[in-house]
Amino acid sequence: MTEIVWYASYGSNMHLSRLRCYLAGGTPDGGAITLPGCRRGAEPLRSVPLTLPGLQYFATESLTWTGGRAFYDPDAAGETAARGHLVTIDQFCDIAAQEMYRTPSTDHDLCEAITHGRMTLGPGRYETLVCTGTFEGHPVLTITAPWRYTDLPGNPPSAAYIRHLAAGLTESHTWTVEEIATYIATRPGADLGWTADTIAMLLDPQATCMDADTIAPSRTTRSP
Repeated sequence: MTEIVWYASYGSNMHLSRLRCYLAGGTPDGGAITLPGCRRGAEPLRSVPLTLPGLQYFATESLTWTGGRAFYDPDAAGETAARGHLVTIDQFCDIAAQEMYRTPSTDHDLCEAITHGRMTLGPGRYETLVCTGTFEGHPVLTITAPWRYTDLPGNPPSAAYIRHLAAGLTESHTWTVEEIATYIATRPGADLGWTADTIAMLLDPQATCMDADTIAPSRTTRSP
């Protein structure tokens, strides 16, 4: 059994400074919850850009950011931009625990996820593990919900959350503001409250703080 895996983050954890709150503990910029951190708080061994088969979408309501959470539907058509962080299995398990607002303490046997591509730790929103294959000899694992993206109403993410997503996409994929804005605005759930233009305005370094703070999603929801 491998001791190192790629944690494929597709949400705010693409942004390394945000991921550090999961690893070492702390409160992310713009967030409302302080995280305890992993039992092993070391930095990832490496971080690389990845593209996952499947669709990113936004739904439910985040206690950390308000607005919709990012989820990943591996069975939907499309591609999801992600960032692979090479971490130890105990770090991956501790990140998964914190995603469910739990105290890190349990090392899970990930053989089922790695062998069969899917593993359920529970019914919660971030208790489904998906293995999308391997990269450079190590399994690529991500954390999502058990639902299809059509199973529940969408909910657009908050401005603070989008800033972390954008920073992660810039760090990993070196996308332009226009590419980031178009990508996020076309994800199910985000499309209910954001357009590529409003996201680009939010991310525009020339915009004043006052201008940026007035930009917010409409928070409309769409029934499945």
